[in-house]
Amino acid sequence: MRSGTLRFDGRATVGDFTGVTAAVQGRMTGGSLEEVTGWVVAQVDSLTTDNDRRDRDLRKSMETDKFPTMRFDLSGVEVESRVADSAVVTLVGRFTIHGVERAQRLPARLYFDDGAVRVTGSFPMNLHDYRIGGLSKMLGILKMHPDIMVHVDLVFAPAAEATAPPEAGRGARRSTRE
Repeated sequence: MRSGTLRFDGRATVGDFTGVTAAVQGRMTGGSLEEVTGWVVAQVDSLTTDNDRRDRDLRKSMETDKFPTMRFDLSGVEVESRVADSAVVTLVGRFTIHGVERAQRLPARLYFDDGAVRVTGSFPMNLHDYRIGGLSKMLGILKMHPDIMVHVDLVFAPAAEATAPPEAGRGARRSTRE
């Protein structure tokens, strides 16, 4: 993967906020678009909200000592429409967050440029679906709403251009993007 950001928009009794990380890794492999598989992973403790106390609460609620990563494993791509340099797709796969794995179908847009693929998308997520608690503080006076909006912006480059070295021990691959 050349670059990427994961971001979420949250709401709380004291106001709306955004959490973001650029510490994202991933890989895509496949021939045609419909054959692409891959993964994206981020360290949960890399998420920041520009508020140290809220960041500590986030890490505590997410139990980063037990569940340090969040991951999406892509098992397939359903193409809705495609033009020369972009496509509207549904990413089919599984999220693992806070030790809970759930099947997901995520709307996304792909942009193709000089061998790189940019993936953008936004989708709702309910934190209770992933058994994330600790959303209430001070006897319930301060609350975070469990419904958040997640935004992804990832750029996968051809393997030769990627900054991370390819995984060792893998057999011959068709087209790979990191």
